[in-house]
Amino acid sequence: MVTSPEVSSRPAAKSPAASPPPDADPRIVPRRHTGRWLTAGLALLLFAMVVNSVVRNDAFQWGVVGRYFTTTAVLDGLLLSLWLTALVMVLGFLLGTVLAVMRLSANPVLRTLSWGYVWIFRSTPLLVQLLFWFNIGALYPTLGLGIPFGPQFLTVKTVNLLGPTLTAVIGLTLHESAYAAEVVRGGILSVDGGQTEAAQALGLSRGRTLRRIVVPQAMRSIVPTAGNMLIGTLKGTSIVSVLAVHDLLYSVQLIYNQTYQIIPLLMVATLWYIAVTTVLSVGQFYVERYYARGNSRALPPTPLRRARDQVHLLRRRLGAATASDARPAIGGDR
Repeated sequence: MVTSPEVSSRPAAKSPAASPPPDADPRIVPRRHTGRWLTAGLALLLFAMVVNSVVRNDAFQWGVVGRYFTTTAVLDGLLLSLWLTALVMVLGFLLGTVLAVMRLSANPVLRTLSWGYVWIFRSTPLLVQLLFWFNIGALYPTLGLGIPFGPQFLTVKTVNLLGPTLTAVIGLTLHESAYAAEVVRGGILSVDGGQTEAAQALGLSRGRTLRRIVVPQAMRSIVPTAGNMLIGTLKGTSIVSVLAVHDLLYSVQLIYNQTYQIIPLLMVATLWYIAVTTVLSVGQFYVERYYARGNSRALPPTPLRRARDQVHLLRRRLGAATASDARPAIGGDR
């Protein structure tokens, strides 16, 4: 009698060839961002089209741009614009700081005067203010120095005293100080009130508390907005060309009024404004980074550091991709 073989209830063991190698690591497949890459590719395509249309357009006359880019007249106008920007920012923030302290004062008269100043100069356009100061001689033909409501010891004609450049400095300073007052006031209000209370408990005077404790901490909030104001003031100085002040734009206008090459000369001014604002933006970044000390344990990385990190990250990804492609070939050789 032939008996059937006994069937085992245990599962059949897998063959050694089907089992994965013991040193194989699980392969991690990153998530594919198809929409993100399509959007980035479309943006790069549009950017390349714009750059190509600008570079290859003969109407820009890039040869003329290069010829006038470093001429004496253009550089003199650029220096005047830089000087005007620096002077207006310094005077504007000095006056704005005084106005901010007046606005935060317990004296109702000082608070009202500060609020009224900011209200008036923020409510009127800058061009209107400049034209008003340029024609101030129609209201006050002479200016005098003497006893209030009494005799005057020195008088001078307003036309002889206020030239175009001085008028531009006065108008821009008064305009910028109104905005600077609000920037400084917002920065002071951003400091925790406990800092002032602690300083008062230590016996510090109010002025010393403001200079040594409140203002240094308020700079973290003041610097970003002040940097934007600096760049805006640099570009806003071009409006003084209506007063015949020889800034960068007015110098360019004098040239193209003689040569009739309007577009290339305007490109000269545009490129200089872009170059200067780029330098100011870099400086603003490092100033913000300086005042960020103590606010966070890790300072924000510099642009050079970010570029290095991106290069290292790209190298690691390329190395990982090369290793993953070579791994099946090594397994097959075994």
